[in-house]
Amino acid sequence: MKLSGLPFLKSLDTFDFAFQPSLDRAQVLDLASLTFLARKENVLLLGPPGVGKTHLAVALAICACQNGSSVYFTTLDAMIRALAAADRAGKLDAKLRTYTTKSQLLVLDEVGYLPLSRAEANYLFQVISNRYERSSIILTSNKSVTEWPEVFGDHAIATAILDRLLHHSHVMSVKGHSYRLRERAIAAALTSQTPTVSPA
Repeated sequence: MKLSGLPFLKSLDTFDFAFQPSLDRAQVLDLASLTFLARKENVLLLGPPGVGKTHLAVALAICACQNGSSVYFTTLDAMIRALAAADRAGKLDAKLRTYTTKSQLLVLDEVGYLPLSRAEANYLFQVISNRYERSSIILTSNKSVTEWPEVFGDHAIATAILDRLLHHSHVMSVKGHSYRLRERAIAAALTSQTPTVSPA
């Protein structure tokens, strides 16, 4: 757990499935059994911001840690910046191993939030290709897979990445409302109901 880099600790017990009726709870609980990890399959969690994709990814990663599997969490942006810096320093191969061979499960968060150059997309391809059929990835994205060629700026690289990711994968689309917007609405409602005290 200490080495995983997880940004927070959340479990499936605290996930509000009632708020996201588009999500198949049975499928999520089946993923928590970690058979996908044993089979070296991937999990793609797709949907708009705020619907709980990262919560689910972290909860599944915690299940993996508790089962004795090594986990590494990173955002796509952080991974690309680290690989680009290593490439400039002539240490790309060594840095790639951080994302390809040092963990049984890689959690790759926020894919698609920022467009990638062709060189940056190639870094992602190398990570995906090196893990293909060797170890699992949980990936979250706010873009549908049909939008990935535009995000990656290169249709051929996007197709190659998707070909490897989707070959052995579980794709889950979360189409509900944003938890963050709900929490803001609740906070605003509570604030408006707070009685004001006039000075004596």
